[in-house]
Amino acid sequence: MANSGNTSTAQAGAVKTIGVIMVERIYAGLIVDHKLSGKLRSYPDGPAPENADDDDSLVELPTDSIVKAMCEVIVKAAEGNETSLTGVGVALPGLIRNGIVEEAPNLPQLKGAHIGDLLSAGLAAQGITAPVNVLNDADAMAAGLASQHGKLDHFIRVWTIGTGIGYGVYPFSDGVWEGGHSVVSLDDKENFCGCGGRGHLEGIMGHRAMRLRFLDMEPEEVFEAANRRSNPDPRCLEFKHLWHKALAAATATSIHFRGAGKFYITGYNVRFLDLGLFKDYLHQMVKMSPIQNYSIEVVEDEQLVRVVGAAVAAEQAVGR
Repeated sequence: MANSGNTSTAQAGAVKTIGVIMVERIYAGLIVDHKLSGKLRSYPDGPAPENADDDDSLVELPTDSIVKAMCEVIVKAAEGNETSLTGVGVALPGLIRNGIVEEAPNLPQLKGAHIGDLLSAGLAAQGITAPVNVLNDADAMAAGLASQHGKLDHFIRVWTIGTGIGYGVYPFSDGVWEGGHSVVSLDDKENFCGCGGRGHLEGIMGHRAMRLRFLDMEPEEVFEAANRRSNPDPRCLEFKHLWHKALAAATATSIHFRGAGKFYITGYNVRFLDLGLFKDYLHQMVKMSPIQNYSIEVVEDEQLVRVVGAAVAAEQAVGR
């Protein structure tokens, strides 16, 4: 998704929105007709660590500091377009409904925060009165991919494999959509999920969950040991298969509820995915021929895609 140039080149009649995401960092950009105009802003500035799980820039910040930081990057991204914005779309991890963060296991300080109202007030004080729409970051990824691939009129689903496990759906619809907390195991010992629940997909595949499970090895080392051509580590190899079975089980459940269709898989830990192994397990789990016409595609994890998706959500929210 190419940068469309400086904000001064934006057409006067174009739809202008701000897309904002909060993952390990905050990113914001001016989106004009679903393309970035100008620079992608970030907080904090500077390059992010190679391993996203090592970036704790936001973990210790209280809610008011996070809101202030978001307002700062939004104002920078909107410079010169403050009064012509259609909306501001903000994508956050966690269970988001009606502008409220009802649950956020990986950023617990946000639980209960009326982020929509707080951001609206903060932005209004700086001359931006466009409506603020808040959504889950995985849904933003789904919307961004739909825009990028010309599928804004299609139903798509996205798994984001990272610190936690995101499950995004487009088109937007009411619901919880916490697919990362799908129950994929009945083993009482499977209790590594950050929310405290047993048997959850995130408790197997999430980066922090893997670190808790293998206290003596990093996730990269686990998969390296499992993939050795000679003498693979039995414990690591067993976990590799569990990891793939868990994703297949959650995907199969989604197919059995919503039918076949397009699934994208992304996130910085998609590097661990053996697509052939995953598809083999999924085929074993989905046997009804009318719902076997699903498709799977692995895509690069780009923050800009989420930013565009958040902007798409803000634009569509105005029309609802």
